[in-house]
Amino acid sequence: MNSWSPGPSPDSSRRRSRRVLLSVPVTVSCEAPAGKFTEKTQTLVVNAHGALITLAAKVIQGQTLLISDSSSTSRSCHVVYVGPTVEGRTQFGVEFNEPAPNFWHITFPPDDWAGSPLSDLAETKKK
Repeated sequence: MNSWSPGPSPDSSRRRSRRVLLSVPVTVSCEAPAGKFTEKTQTLVVNAHGALITLAAKVIQGQTLLISDSSSTSRSCHVVYVGPTVEGRTQFGVEFNEPAPNFWHITFPPDDWAGSPLSDLAETKKK
């Protein structure tokens, strides 16, 4: 699986969907007998296939989780990346079991931002 580092990487050209730095409140839960928990957290990065989140709960790569948004819409996902732990919270990359591009309620940026309404607005402000 690809790295979740914020900068460009050799794998970035192979990504299935563009990542967006976005903090979205979510609830993550697990019903496994050995690791049952429910925890409120926020995303660090999202894409159409999953997210990067932080959790105090201990989970392992491959573990199945349920992620829910503020409207109680839920998607099953699994842990694909275990990152660093800072102040008792570990970064986890989670991938939806089925792609869910509308789960985050955003439109992902196009591959080429040049000529988009946002880049035209930025050019107008410079003048």
